[in-house]
Amino acid sequence: MNEIITKTIEETYKLASDFVSESVRGGLVLCLQGDLGAGKTTFTQGVLKEFGAEGPYTSPTFNIVKEYYVDKHKIEIIYHIDAYRINSDDMELIGWRDIVNNDKALIIIEWPENVQDILPSDVSVILCEMIDEKRHKYTFKF
Repeated sequence: MNEIITKTIEETYKLASDFVSESVRGGLVLCLQGDLGAGKTTFTQGVLKEFGAEGPYTSPTFNIVKEYYVDKHKIEIIYHIDAYRINSDDMELIGWRDIVNNDKALIIIEWPENVQDILPSDVSVILCEMIDEKRHKYTFKF
């Protein structure tokens, strides 16, 4: 288990970029867990920047899912899902089976604990924690 502390948004973006370079593959489901303000969306923004996805990069809290079309690291689409206000039945309604079976997709889920029963067994998890106003800790559990 790797733990990394970042002190700036730029450091978090660099961490996300390094993660993409080392760990991203098609069909990956990346679960970001942590409280509000823990750095989940900031990490996701770093991933999207690394892929050159067209912004703005905002949390899909009210849209539930945002799609970003990319062409890098054999990934063609990134799904950014915010499961804060939904459950597994809602995920089925947004086309979860098609999303999770796309081997050219990267799927990033914030609040995965709300839809845990439909997640594949091989998800990658990053625990996000706010230490204080300037420092965030990212714990990689895979």
